[in-house]
Amino acid sequence: MLAGYAVPDFVSEFWHYYIAAISIAGIIFSLWVLSSQTTKKLAEGEQAELMVHTWDGDLQELNNPLPRWWMWMFIGLTFFGIVYLVLYPGLGKYAGTLGWSSFQEWKDDKDTVDAEFDKVMAPFKSQDLMAVAADPKAKEMGQNLFMTYCSQCHGSSAQGGKGFPNLTDGQWLFGGTPEDIQASITGGRIAEMPPMGDAVGGEQGAKEVANYVLSLGGKPHDATLAAAGQAKFVACAGCHGENGKGMAVASFPDLTDDAWQYGGSESAIVQSILKGRKGGMPAQSQAAGGALNDSKIHLLAAYVWGLGGGKKPAAPAPAEAMAAPAEAVAAPAAN
Repeated sequence: MLAGYAVPDFVSEFWHYYIAAISIAGIIFSLWVLSSQTTKKLAEGEQAELMVHTWDGDLQELNNPLPRWWMWMFIGLTFFGIVYLVLYPGLGKYAGTLGWSSFQEWKDDKDTVDAEFDKVMAPFKSQDLMAVAADPKAKEMGQNLFMTYCSQCHGSSAQGGKGFPNLTDGQWLFGGTPEDIQASITGGRIAEMPPMGDAVGGEQGAKEVANYVLSLGGKPHDATLAAAGQAKFVACAGCHGENGKGMAVASFPDLTDDAWQYGGSESAIVQSILKGRKGGMPAQSQAAGGALNDSKIHLLAAYVWGLGGGKKPAAPAPAEAMAAPAEAVAAPAAN
């Protein structure tokens, strides 16, 4: 089985024999039809058998034999089909003596294109991602990759939609540094919130908590419901924190900002609480079954970071701050 390719549900030896039997039966039937409809060549002066008497004035249907060129062409094409089925796949799971497959041909073509792309990418691959993001040629190449592999979910403008995050703002659930973005593209991400309806007291409790969440972000809400939902929010605080600002280190979202992947209205929040949410981004690297090699991921990560919402990596600590004085390390506590 190929990595990244699902196995069909109807994997059974029956289908191999079923398809092979139909192919072989079709060839045999074609030869039988040709044989049954071929008559001997008429001798000179011999009249063909009259099948239908004259109609419409002077028209007649005679049992003339098939033209020989047509008959031999038909036989030749039939045997061509037999040879083809021996050399190439066509009889169920029989791979053919040449071992050809459309997938392998596609893969060979793709490997050739990737090799050519790597040559073009070579000057950028060794550069820092932020430097790549500033290069006009790299940006153009990254945009082409984004339109091919990412725009189906995040949109051509990278502003996402319901269920798909906006890549141009500054809200990054899994981090917005160049390295974080590259890791997201390479290995994918999984984001899940379990249903919390029972924990907050059903639909009414979910509505109260939703209004309390809206109040945390300063959004329009029902104050009475929000007051009732404050105590019930304790069921959510374990992930989102008491103030609803989430936990970036654990990838728990901030409920006080405007980055609502599934909608920030009262009804949308109630649905999230009652039914939970489960989303994620599939891994895009070839090692994980995706379509992108390291060169493309490097270029694509730089492009996404350069869309405007990316964050700069943390500056390394100064060398003098990294090295503590030896006497300070060795000194015992004063008390």
